[in-house]
Amino acid sequence: MEAPLLDIRNLDASYADLQVLRDVSLCVPDQEIVALLGTNGAGKSTLLRCITGLHSPSKGSIFFNGTDITHIAAHRRVKTGIILVPEERGIFPDLSVEENLKVGGYSLSLKSVLRDSFAWIYDLFPILKDRRTQIAGSLSGGEQQMLSIAKGLISRPKLLVIDELSLGLAPVIIFKLLDLLEKIHRQGVTILLVDQNIQRVLSISDRAYVIENGRIALRGSGEDLLHDPRTKKVLLGR
Repeated sequence: MEAPLLDIRNLDASYADLQVLRDVSLCVPDQEIVALLGTNGAGKSTLLRCITGLHSPSKGSIFFNGTDITHIAAHRRVKTGIILVPEERGIFPDLSVEENLKVGGYSLSLKSVLRDSFAWIYDLFPILKDRRTQIAGSLSGGEQQMLSIAKGLISRPKLLVIDELSLGLAPVIIFKLLDLLEKIHRQGVTILLVDQNIQRVLSISDRAYVIENGRIALRGSGEDLLHDPRTKKVLLGR
């Protein structure tokens, strides 16, 4: 069996005396969409911080593309191909759309590669091409989220980690963004997605994990967890 792109083994994590993650194990196979679901305070953000190098686990291991990255610094993880689209969107509001994308593509040393990446991004997000000279802070909420995703994608990551895709957005915009993620996935991008939109996220995910009180409570295919009554019990309390 081929090793997963991301392999997390028996992870614990704490803040001072508060233990947040307990014996968490999960994997993200190459070219899949994997959902991570849980209520507020369940440990999702801490797990993402451990994956991206922003927080150090107290126990366990994180392997990426076959390499142990548990203690590798965050900036070096970016170079291995892990990109985080943060909860607060992570754009530079005073820069234009195109300037934001150039910041996202800083690691692409060859101009020809950057040019190809811009063409790819503008094909995926034609609205951003139309807005390329517009100041990012003046975009709508949905357009800002698109820019945040595009800014992460332009460096051609192996794994795109998205924290709270739909936060503060109208349902029609959320569905549009999820459709875009499916399109991005079909082009070979592996995605780890954290979001509160249970039904739609599970419907597009190859596999999913539900975290509760810092432990993985449920795991399975997106389809299986979508129809598992325990999913709603854990996430919605019913």
